[in-house]
Amino acid sequence: MGTDRSAPVTPPSFVRSERVASARSFAISAHGMQRYGDGPYVTHLDEVAALLQPHGEDALVVAYLHDLCEDTDVPLGAVWLRFGAHIARQVMIVSDELLAPRGERKRWVNAKLAAAGLEDQVALCVKVADRLANVQACQRDGDTVRLVRYRREQGPFRDAAYRAGLVEPLWRQLELLTA
Repeated sequence: MGTDRSAPVTPPSFVRSERVASARSFAISAHGMQRYGDGPYVTHLDEVAALLQPHGEDALVVAYLHDLCEDTDVPLGAVWLRFGAHIARQVMIVSDELLAPRGERKRWVNAKLAAAGLEDQVALCVKVADRLANVQACQRDGDTVRLVRYRREQGPFRDAAYRAGLVEPLWRQLELLTA
């Protein structure tokens, strides 16, 4: 039996710094009543952040903010004002373009990931953790339609986002689940 995703969600123990707590709180407020599966949207954000615990505070902050610009009415400028240029750039890189068909959105985000440099490693880490959390949720929830789609998209995603030595354990898990 999985986690009760409808239970009230308290901050995970790894949310220790004020900056990470602020990002989590900002995301909860922005996502409002949005759901992720059967639970509040923050359950997905917590899952992504949990995968990124060893990768530092910036990774945790971006984990909480990664869906803001594509799933809420929060503009990237608001992220920049509240969390700075570096965090806003990472969020921009991982965000899908709005109002385009899925295939086109994925090609655009993959192009941004492929162009990401050393200064954008946080974005690459977050995108892999997000994809892994999504695939794990599909398996947990029995969502074969989305799982097939993620499997179909895995090759182009890997080509764009993989960097040798960067979050290798997450890549190994993702590869196993999408094989």
